Amino acid sequence: METWNALAAGFAVALTPINLFLALLGCLLGTAVGVLPGIGPALTVAMLLPMTTQVEPTGALIMFSGIFYGAMFGGSTTSILLNTPGESATMVTAMEGYQMARRGRAGAALSTAAIGSFVAGTIATILLSLFAPAVADFALRFGPAEYFALMVLAFTTVSAVLGNSRLRGMTSLFIGLALGLIGIDQVSGQTRLTFGLPQLNDGIDVVIVAVGFFAVGEALFNVLYEAENSAANRVGDSIWMKPQDWARSWKAWLRGTLIGFPFGSVPAGGAEIPTFLSYATEKRLSAHPEEFGKGAIEGVAGPEAANNASSVGALVPLLTLGLPTSATAAMILAAFQQYGLQPGPMLFQTSAELVWGLIASLYVGNLMLLVLNLPLVGVWVRLLAIPRPLLYGGILVFATLGAYGIRQSEFDLFLLLALGGVGYALRRFDFPVAPAVVGMILGPMSEKQLRNALSISQGDWGVFIHHPLAASLLAIAAAVILVPSFLSVIRQRRAR
Repeated sequence: METWNALAAGFAVALTPINLFLALLGCLLGTAVGVLPGIGPALTVAMLLPMTTQVEPTGALIMFSGIFYGAMFGGSTTSILLNTPGESATMVTAMEGYQMARRGRAGAALSTAAIGSFVAGTIATILLSLFAPAVADFALRFGPAEYFALMVLAFTTVSAVLGNSRLRGMTSLFIGLALGLIGIDQVSGQTRLTFGLPQLNDGIDVVIVAVGFFAVGEALFNVLYEAENSAANRVGDSIWMKPQDWARSWKAWLRGTLIGFPFGSVPAGGAEIPTFLSYATEKRLSAHPEEFGKGAIEGVAGPEAANNASSVGALVPLLTLGLPTSATAAMILAAFQQYGLQPGPMLFQTSAELVWGLIASLYVGNLMLLVLNLPLVGVWVRLLAIPRPLLYGGILVFATLGAYGIRQSEFDLFLLLALGGVGYALRRFDFPVAPAVVGMILGPMSEKQLRNALSISQGDWGVFIHHPLAASLLAIAAAVILVPSFLSVIRQRRAR
């Protein structure tokens, strides 16, 4: 009962005119930065921090939160229409959403992404309201061994599910792992795979890899290989979801929410793992698995729901433990500290009005984003009427601006083109692109957790077996690799 009373008091704070305006402003800015590749919500919040010192703390944090989950909404737009992920978490959306757009179903893809984000965001906010302390307590059970096992599970799931064969998926994954090793080793201080180039000492930014592989690689593939044979992007007959689309999407929305929220709540969980796991789950459970890779609506609905639920879940460790799980959450933590506030267990007692006002604003913001995004579906879809040469030229321009805007480095532009060539080669020879990006993102994180686990255990590899949770995750990962091969052998013997 106390929770509902506190939430009611939070709505009284969130529904004041000034806070409603700031929530709307945050949602608009978040949607805009989500659409534009390379900018991202973390950079936007960082730029606005000095400008909000005179704004009342609750209003400023409501606006920053609006930017945070507004970017989750907006990131799907260019992923679906142009195959250009604005954030690494929207890579999975690009895989099926872009194929739907090419088949004239961009409207349905954008609609299921927007509605799925609303459903997931609302359910995740309810879970945040009810179970934040309990989820944060479970998250504390994850140590380095559990994190490493979790990432191994992500590696095996992605490489086994994506692509026409596990071998091709694993090959793509190891390309990404190699990219993730580039730069200065944080433990030894030695440079790795930099080839004497000082520009690579800090590694390669994940946005450059994602945009290079997906956007530039797709543009080159279509221009050089499919210029005559591929079907042009079509606007389609309807911009809304059909009854069968609703029937195939609603379960994916719920499953994506249940996958995304716990991962967002786990420190270092991030949004990439749950989106890929959601995609893998939908592919395995779908009644139309043959459509995956060609534009399956479940492949958009589930990952988008997981993405948005994860972004809301990230507020659990931030508010209850003071632990940011993403770059944007870290910027919001800096905003708290700017006002002399320290997120943690005592925040709910010392600043209850601010915390519950922030939580209540998530409900309001989700509704605002749905109202903002659905009417724009028709406008976004009209982008597909642009002639193909202009469309692909525009993709390359956006990709170039996004890459250059990260560090204002000319070297990043050459790197973008080189990675675009690799992305083209992967497509040309039918290797899945997504495992390479996953390997690049999670590779350094998994290496760090592996080293930490072995350091704590003094080099004892048995630490991954002695911890029940880590052992269970590794057993599931082994099953993902071995069980399909075992079943294939059994089927072959029966056929003989």
